[in-house]
Amino acid sequence: MAEATLSTKHQIVVPKEAREALGVKAGDRLMVVTRGATVVLLPKPASHAEALRGLGRGVFEGDHLRKEREGWER
Repeated sequence: MAEATLSTKHQIVVPKEAREALGVKAGDRLMVVTRGATVVLLPKPASHAEALRGLGRGVFEGDHLRKEREGWER
């Protein structure tokens, strides 16, 4: 397991194995997501819309959305 040290300027170096796993290089921007004491680094997507596309696929079963849309037209 790789580790990083926090500098006096509150900076860290992302270990090589983490950079390779994320597929990032110098100059790439990262998103930092915190959940309690857990910190997750993610590559910042060029387009958030593209990154979110398809995440809701399969959430609603059958014709639920069709029925909802019909209700809007009433």
